[in-house]
Amino acid sequence: ERRRAECRADMQTEVVNLALDLLVRQPDIEGFFGALTKTMVEESESHTCGVWLVDEGGDRCELWMAYVKDRLFTPQRDGWNDRGAFGDTGRFPCDSLGCHLFAYRPGWTQTIEYRSDDLRLPEDIRAFIQRMSSAHIVATPLLLGGRTLGWMTVSSPGTPEPETQWWRVALIEAVARQAALALHHSRLIDENRRDERRKAILEERNRLARDIHDNLAQGFAAILMQLQAAQREGGGALPLAVASNVETAVALARSHLTEARRSVGTLRPNVGAGEDIASALRRLADMGQRTAKLPIDLVVEELPRLGDAVEREVIGIAQEALTNAMRHARAKKITIRASAVQSVGLRLSVADDGRGIARDGSTSGFGMTSMQERADRIGASLTIVTAPRSGTE
Repeated sequence: ERRRAECRADMQTEVVNLALDLLVRQPDIEGFFGALTKTMVEESESHTCGVWLVDEGGDRCELWMAYVKDRLFTPQRDGWNDRGAFGDTGRFPCDSLGCHLFAYRPGWTQTIEYRSDDLRLPEDIRAFIQRMSSAHIVATPLLLGGRTLGWMTVSSPGTPEPETQWWRVALIEAVARQAALALHHSRLIDENRRDERRKAILEERNRLARDIHDNLAQGFAAILMQLQAAQREGGGALPLAVASNVETAVALARSHLTEARRSVGTLRPNVGAGEDIASALRRLADMGQRTAKLPIDLVVEELPRLGDAVEREVIGIAQEALTNAMRHARAKKITIRASAVQSVGLRLSVADDGRGIARDGSTSGFGMTSMQERADRIGASLTIVTAPRSGTE
C-alpha cells in the first residue's frame, strides 16, 4: 500500500508535468486532448481512449474524439461512422455509450469499471467490445468544482489483473483531473473572446449610430429648417410649381430624417418601439406619389407586430421595391398590399403595370441584392414575378 501511494504521487506529478508540457506544445484545446489521449493509450497499454463531453444545454453526452490504436478520430471531421476506424469489426455504437454515460448517475462522480459482459452496458456495446477482444472499459468523469464536464474512457484488451489494474485506474483519474482543468480553462478563454467580440461589435454599432445622428440626421434637420424657412419667406409669392417642389423637398427631408433616427434606434440597444409597418407604408406611398407624380394604391390590413428588427427589414424591402418601380418600370400605376398570414405572419406585395424586368438583368443591380439580403436576414422568402410589358410584382 505504501508503494502504491508513492506510485500514485509520482504518477500525479508526472501527469501534471505532461499536461503543462502539452499545453506549451499544443496551445489549442483539440491538439492538447489529441496528444493526451495518445499518451493515455500508450502509457496504459490500452487500444482506445475516448473523450465524451456534455453539451452546452446539459441535455446529452456526445463523443468528441477518440484515439484508436495509432490514430486520432473525431466523429464529425474524420467520418467516424465509416468502417475504417475498426476494420472488419463494424461501427462503434457511439450514441449508445454516450447515452449510457449520461444516464448512469453513479458515473457522474466516480470511476466505473466495466467488463465486456457487464449487464450495466447496453447490449450493442457488449457485443462490439467482445468482437474487439476488449474485455475491460474504465470510465472516469471530467470533474471540476462539483461539475461534470464529460467523461474519459479507456478500453483495454484481455482480462485485467487486480495487481496491475489499479495503476491503470489511477492513471486515467490523474489524467482526467488535468483534462478537466484544461477544458474549463479553454472554455473560459473562448467565453472571454466572445465577450470581447460582443463589446467590439457594440462599440462599432454605437460609433455608427453617433455618426448617423451627428452627420446625417443633423444634416437632414438643417435642410428641413432651411426649406421650411424658404416656405415661410416665400409665402404666396412662389409660383405654384416651385411651391409644390419645395413642399415635396420638405417631405423628403422629413422622411429621411425619420429614417436616420430609425437607424440610430436600431443600432443602439434598448430603444423604444419605432414606426409600425402600416404607418411606414402609408408614408412611403404618400412620398412616392409626391416625387413620381404616379398613382400608388395602398391596401393594408390589420398587421401583427413582428419586432423592430424584422419590421425595419420589411420596410426596407418595400422602399427598395417601390423605388425600383418608380425609377425603372415606366408604370402607370403601382399597388402596395400588406396582409396578415395566419395572424402571426406577413405578406407584402409591391406590383406595377410597367415594362417588366429585362431578361438580361440590365435593370437589376444592388437593389435586388439588397432586398434578397434583407429577406434572408429575417428568414423571409422573396419572390419576383415579371414579364415583358406585363409589369413586375
